Amino acid sequence: MADKPTAAATTTTAKPPPPPPTKPHPNNLNRHPYRPNPTIYHRNHRRNYFCLFCFWSILIIILLLLIATIAGCILYLLYRPHRPTFDITSLKISHFNLTTNADDVTHLTSNMNLTFSTKNPNKRVVFFYDPITINLLVADTQIANGSFVNAFVSEPNNITVVRSQLYGANLLLESSTVNQISADLKKKSGMPLKIYLDTKTQVKIESIKSKKVGIRIVCEGIHSLVPKGGGGGGKSGNSTTAAVAVAATVTDAKCNVDLRIKIWKWTFSS
Repeated sequence: MADKPTAAATTTTAKPPPPPPTKPHPNNLNRHPYRPNPTIYHRNHRRNYFCLFCFWSILIIILLLLIATIAGCILYLLYRPHRPTFDITSLKISHFNLTTNADDVTHLTSNMNLTFSTKNPNKRVVFFYDPITINLLVADTQIANGSFVNAFVSEPNNITVVRSQLYGANLLLESSTVNQISADLKKKSGMPLKIYLDTKTQVKIESIKSKKVGIRIVCEGIHSLVPKGGGGGGKSGNSTTAAVAVAATVTDAKCNVDLRIKIWKWTFSS
């Protein structure tokens, strides 16, 4: 008699249910996988190089300034350098002729002799001077000029005397300047004069020699009358030329030395 199949034998293995379909994200329907942007990477890399370059450049400049400051302090402590001094020794006016024509236009012709000195107060510092340009002013108006064409050397603890002749040839003066000169010549002290000396100088300390630096010497406190008959204006042909020179008063004259550093089109004084 044949055996009947049992229930366990007839039962087949059930398959697991398939997974539910993935639903797209409601906010990113077409979302792509992340990929780094090479352009942004290279841009950040260049920015880092630029920042490093700026940092090291600024650091090197600061170090150079620090070294220069330390070197300057050492030189100052060792040599104690001082600026040169200038003094007006004498100023003699031998010719001062104001001429006014029929159109009330005034011209000035003048001739003067100037003597000044420069002293080097340092012990181990030498000054080298270029030729000097000289301008003489009255009431902020130039009335004579000249120059000392020879370069010279000012040795330590040495005084150098410079002589020059100043001229003013048929200079046109404004009426306000003429009135100011006439008013000053009526005073006992005479008209106030101002002298500008412009040159370039080099400084040598031991074997170290600097570059040329412009300097301006401004001398004030000078008063002078003019030769007799040569200070007042008159109509053409009425002015005279005096033969005797008049010495200016220079006892109160003071000269200041200013550095003139020129950068491109700008000039800085100190």
